[in-house]
Amino acid sequence: MNRLTKSETDKALFGVCAGIAEFFNISPLIVRVLFLLTPAVFTIYLLLAAFLPKKSLY
Repeated sequence: MNRLTKSETDKALFGVCAGIAEFFNISPLIVRVLFLLTPAVFTIYLLLAAFLPKKSLY
């Protein structure tokens, strides 16, 4: 089962957008653009960066 995690390989800041993109199997660029268009982008991004687990390599 696929879990929502931060990406360890494709990260611009914390890997949040790339992790979301991996979960939905879409381009990280699309997620990054959507985050830029979201009014509360900084709050949402920081919360996800703080609480999303890192992807386990096992």
